[in-house]
Amino acid sequence: MTTIPSRIPSRRPAPVDLLVHGGDVLTVDEAGTVVPDGAVAVRDGEIVEVGPAEELRARYAAADTLDATGCLVLPGLVNAHTHLAMTLLRGRADDVTLQGFLERVLRWESELLSADNVATAIRVAIAESVRAGVTSALDMYWFHEAAERVAREAGWRLHTGPTFMDVPDAADGIAYEDRLEWARRDLAGRTRRPGTRPVLFAHSAYTLSPEQLTGIGALAREFGALLHIHAAENATEVATVEVRHGKRPVELLDSLGLLGPDLLLAHAVDLTGAEIAALARTGTSVAHCPVSNLKLGCGIAPVPRMLSAGVTVGLGTDGAVSANTLDVLRALGLAALVHKADGDPTAVGAEQAVRMATIEGARALGLGAELGSLEAGKRADLIVLDLSGPHLAPRHDLWSTLAYAARADDVRDTLVDGRVLMRDRTLTTLDEGAALGDLAALVSRSGLV
Repeated sequence: MTTIPSRIPSRRPAPVDLLVHGGDVLTVDEAGTVVPDGAVAVRDGEIVEVGPAEELRARYAAADTLDATGCLVLPGLVNAHTHLAMTLLRGRADDVTLQGFLERVLRWESELLSADNVATAIRVAIAESVRAGVTSALDMYWFHEAAERVAREAGWRLHTGPTFMDVPDAADGIAYEDRLEWARRDLAGRTRRPGTRPVLFAHSAYTLSPEQLTGIGALAREFGALLHIHAAENATEVATVEVRHGKRPVELLDSLGLLGPDLLLAHAVDLTGAEIAALARTGTSVAHCPVSNLKLGCGIAPVPRMLSAGVTVGLGTDGAVSANTLDVLRALGLAALVHKADGDPTAVGAEQAVRMATIEGARALGLGAELGSLEAGKRADLIVLDLSGPHLAPRHDLWSTLAYAARADDVRDTLVDGRVLMRDRTLTTLDEGAALGDLAALVSRSGLV
């Protein structure tokens, strides 16, 4: 007798590594979908499905679970511009102009930085970031190899690579004429991992010549790398570049053929209407750093005009010297507030600000297809935010709750690639006490105290 196999699909639950369930899930997808009492199923670091918790609990057998009842589940925050190891110098260059800040910091960096010191400083920066719900960051700094090693050990998503800055006494001791070949070897040796891409950093048009910028841009194109550069941070920088090169920073970058979807500008505070149009025309993105820009007296970036023109704008904290914090939620809240100062309360709304801290930051990095929202097929970078605090009640609108009321210490759990880096406010992959002790010892040895 021939047995005909059943065509009734098996109801056996499919295995997954993790199920985050029970909280309201703010997906930050195009439609702004919210799933009340929702769940996120994760396998091999990837989101398998997002949907109602009851359905996903029946559909999947999870090796591990996170009960998010009473919480908000949302994409991890993306820090689109920072200098993480500057935690070493936090509080050492306050209440000065951008130019005064640079004079102090460049000298200290040349005296203090080494691969070991960067590793010590970035370990604390990652701890601070994980606690604040930041799951990835674009980090421009010296000794990026040491930073990558620490981030890899912690399971945290770091976007970094070789930095170019033609200054005397470069902190890493690599002569400028050797940097292109050094960077080429670095890029050639990289293995593409999900949720990452190669990155090159050109510090600015005032520390690099047009010829140097052109060479760096060509190298970035050769390897399909993101190129990241400070540009138009304040009026003095713009005037300096104009005197040296006859063009404003964005004009210069445009004339060199460097504007485009693989270029991300940090700050972009001092822009003309024509420059905003050029950014939109070329698909160039911007990392808006409102805390740092205000603290250094740089001004307020014309974010509403950039958004109206169609420019992709993410959020950055800048370093812990210029902003004193790596808290992207703080930058998010300020971005939603500061642009209303001109009298338009709709200039940057709550939802827009949240998107800038998540999906728009991912798009600015060229990684919007992999990061920045909770959707099947994307990397499982997500956070669970505890909604039990009185400052979060009642919750008439989740976007507004995030933009105007939430704080970094509301973050309960932080996951990168589906790995829990913080559970119930306890770091699981970093020894926070040891990291803080090592930083304190380094500061003491350095004579900064």
